[in-house]
Amino acid sequence: MHILTMLWKRYGLVFAAGALCIVVNAQGIGPLWYTGVALLIVGQTMRVTLIRTQRPPLDREPVLLRVPVTGRWLALNGPATKVPSHTHSHAQTYAIDLKYVPAEDGDEEGAVPSAPPFRWFWPLARSPRRYPTYGRPLLAPADGVVVATAQRQRDHLSRMSLPAFLFLYLEGFVRSLGRPSHLMGNHIVLDLGNGVYAAFAHLRRGSLDVAVGDRVSAGQRIAECGNSGNSSEPHLHFQLMDGPDVMTARGMPFAWHYREDDGVERTGVPEDTTHFVAVEPLPS
Repeated sequence: MHILTMLWKRYGLVFAAGALCIVVNAQGIGPLWYTGVALLIVGQTMRVTLIRTQRPPLDREPVLLRVPVTGRWLALNGPATKVPSHTHSHAQTYAIDLKYVPAEDGDEEGAVPSAPPFRWFWPLARSPRRYPTYGRPLLAPADGVVVATAQRQRDHLSRMSLPAFLFLYLEGFVRSLGRPSHLMGNHIVLDLGNGVYAAFAHLRRGSLDVAVGDRVSAGQRIAECGNSGNSSEPHLHFQLMDGPDVMTARGMPFAWHYREDDGVERTGVPEDTTHFVAVEPLPS
């Protein structure tokens, strides 16, 4: 079963081989064309069946964690609004995206420039350094052990224009056929114990403060936000899983203790487009 799973995780290679056969085919409909179509079908079937195994049970209780950031943030694509929040693929069922959005009068670090807005056509892209989320520190949500890291991918330009956003969809599909790091970019996976793993994605290149095997404490700085991997602009992609391998693990729900802009403290996950700050100490 382990060998079969390892083979199934290579669906991207099968799909890519099929596409290559069709692209290089110069004889019209013939053996090479049929081979390419067959490989495309097999690759897509492998992908769909693998994703189906990543559908988590619906009766799991959320794991209460510390908010892994400081300051005021905006929640997007989170499980409080819909499940799956992203997709079951790559254990993203309960994943959430976060962007740093300081208050107009500044936060604990003073006034911070706002993020450049989305433009229809121009400029096509911007440097990730133009966004306030870029370089923001990320914190361990609980005590744990580092089990996986990657930090060599570049922080690419934003995709915050219509042509660039369309390119992002094609780019994302191609990335999904490769290794998980092609989607996640620079990332960290923490083993929090009891079969719970936390993943941080799209980190800034060279910002990791930890290595595989390191023990971390709740609230410890581990890296910085970046714009690597399948990302439209600098942000944090955070998720919990029941295993260390995003290709085979299943997503797990989590909860934070936080305060929204209306001053109300809540325990759970912020809904999409909600601005919030962490509330400490973590409730028992």
